[in-house]
Amino acid sequence: MSLKPLIPSNNSIPSIPNPDFNDPSLYFNRELSWLDFNQRCILNAYDHLNPFLEQLNFIAIASSNLDEFYMVRVAGVYDQLLAGVAIAENKTYQTPDELLDHIIAQNQKNLQLQYQRYQELIQELPQTGYQIKQMKDLTHQEVDQVQAYFDQLILPTLSPLAIDAYRPFPHLVNKAINIYIDLKEGKQRKQAILPIPQLLDRYYLLEGDTNTLILIEDIIIYFLDSLFKGYQINQAFPFRITRNADFDLAEEEADDLLAVIEDYVQKRKNGMAVRIEIDQRYFNGSPSLPDSFFTTHFELDSRLIDQIEGPLDLTYLFSLRQLIGQTNPQFLFKPYQPYLNPKLLGEKLFDAARQSDLYFHHPYDDFKPIIELVSHAATDPQTISIKQTLYRVSKHSPIIQALKLAAQNGKEVTVLVELKARFDEENNVYWAKELEEAGCHVLYGVSELKTHSKICLVIRKEGDHIQPYLHLGTGNYNDKTAKLYTDMGLITTHPGLCQDAIEFFNYLSGYCQRPEYRYLHVSPFEIRDSLMDAIDEEISYQEEFGNGHIIAKMNSLTDKSLIQKLYQASQAGVKIDLIVRGICCLRPGIKGISETIHVRSIVGRLLEHSRIYYFHRNGQQRLFLSSADMMTRNMVKRVEIEFPILDKKIEDKILNFLNLQLSDNQHAFILDSAGKYHLTRPNNEPAVNSQEILIQDAVDRQKKLRSQQDQSKTRLVSRTKRSPRLLSNLWQALKAWYPFK
Repeated sequence: MSLKPLIPSNNSIPSIPNPDFNDPSLYFNRELSWLDFNQRCILNAYDHLNPFLEQLNFIAIASSNLDEFYMVRVAGVYDQLLAGVAIAENKTYQTPDELLDHIIAQNQKNLQLQYQRYQELIQELPQTGYQIKQMKDLTHQEVDQVQAYFDQLILPTLSPLAIDAYRPFPHLVNKAINIYIDLKEGKQRKQAILPIPQLLDRYYLLEGDTNTLILIEDIIIYFLDSLFKGYQINQAFPFRITRNADFDLAEEEADDLLAVIEDYVQKRKNGMAVRIEIDQRYFNGSPSLPDSFFTTHFELDSRLIDQIEGPLDLTYLFSLRQLIGQTNPQFLFKPYQPYLNPKLLGEKLFDAARQSDLYFHHPYDDFKPIIELVSHAATDPQTISIKQTLYRVSKHSPIIQALKLAAQNGKEVTVLVELKARFDEENNVYWAKELEEAGCHVLYGVSELKTHSKICLVIRKEGDHIQPYLHLGTGNYNDKTAKLYTDMGLITTHPGLCQDAIEFFNYLSGYCQRPEYRYLHVSPFEIRDSLMDAIDEEISYQEEFGNGHIIAKMNSLTDKSLIQKLYQASQAGVKIDLIVRGICCLRPGIKGISETIHVRSIVGRLLEHSRIYYFHRNGQQRLFLSSADMMTRNMVKRVEIEFPILDKKIEDKILNFLNLQLSDNQHAFILDSAGKYHLTRPNNEPAVNSQEILIQDAVDRQKKLRSQQDQSKTRLVSRTKRSPRLLSNLWQALKAWYPFK
């Protein structure tokens, strides 16, 4: 099938001759666009289409997102400011100082939205049977109970740290909560810091049937007198430090990359401060008091101190959601079982892949067949070798266990573990060592690049010939995130794709010139060029036939060259639909530049993670999946793969999906030319929630499959009664259906 353009055909689009594509007004700044994305996460906490505990979850997600944003992106801008860099980036041409001002101002609006909704939700929390209180609101009996808990389980773990000329200023752990204490002894004023151990629970649940929770920092501040006997406590409040994690890795000089990565991770723990958050609810007197203390001791720009009217680190809501949800599932998204066909497990997976390409859309389709591809190969006597790239894997990864088992069983196993995957370095170093000890050939990545591609190749000897089985995907080999992120993948035996995959792995693991691929496009060499060529081709089709249409779905769009090429296509009248979950530096709807470009962002229950690129080509359409977004880093700083969909039925499924997302009017935000996102809602039309429709489709497919199996079992039992000779086969047949009992 082909998709009908959603933008009305218009062959008289005004074109600006020789436009200046370096004009900063044509772009949105990357950092400010990211803050827009985080605001969309916060707005989901206001959306009553989401169950109550899921609204709390979006508050936590926004906090977690913001931590990483400060550690990496704001840290980079602050480094530029300190280094005297003139221009922060090449699209809007702001100075680092200007950009930092804009970031702070926009984030303050987000924080106000976030904490306003947090307070509203906490007030509504009693509907779940739980409540959060402060110590000052407890009864005497409840205070006694909390004091017993404090004395027994909290007090022994605390280490107050005095600040004076004889004691060096302590190193404070990144993202941990501390207590600042202003003390008085006689006429002398003193200061101290009390770090809260990270292994302590963030909140205490009172005994009894009230289900009352008290945050740990509130408990500690209430009983501070027991730590500072003989002193008067003038003021005490929680604060939290965020440290710079944006370090350059000197890998070109590395003899042992593992050791360099381990040193890099340690260095990151000691990074400069890039943000201080203060819970100003505890202020006693002027709120300006702590600013000089923090700017002095952390050498921090005062703009990077956030005074917040509420608890710090709202990621504690993740565990609160889990606690309450165990007994209150009605406040969570309705659970569902992803579609799983038993014919795609074990040896049957190989049989099915030989018949036709197998398409998976996770999490609607179960991730288990992808795990099975490796785990069955690990014990399969016909399997000769397994080759795979790993970027992010789960803590107890079944993929890792299968690769280790395969090596122990004598298979030739080659694994590229990307040690430079940000914030997964320690995990990946651990797994790299585990795989090496099991006998795998482990590659640590490619110098100066991150290997972000998702590819697995299993080689089997079947009869007298070698048969490759190839998996390509848009998402990580992570069984945990595969339940939360939407991604697409393909298992194929297509000779051309498999041969390209063999050459790709040979290029990674050995010394050889860059391969000439027939089907794959691989960055940093080819993906940008292939996309630019495809857009140019669509411009030609538009000029000849007037029906040019491009649809691109991705996480973020930042690459200036590709944005400019999309502007050229829009000037020619090509209809362009962009589904961009996160950052979008392209400005749609500019007269004569981007009038035919529509941008939408879908932020909902699942994290949209797949990358899809569609070109109409006058009906001879081409569709690609990729591990790469249209971001400069994906084009030139990473090893990525873009691969074509060659099976017409699979192509139709993906096009149907794109059409569904372009029709979503429940969780889609539309970007206007001023940079504002507008949440869509049905206007005299049916409600379309693309994610929930696909979840229901997975449930319906599973029901249909079970019904077919039940009918087959009934027929088999009937035949067995008529023919006892079939009885011996019944047990084997029934075992095939066991996963669905």
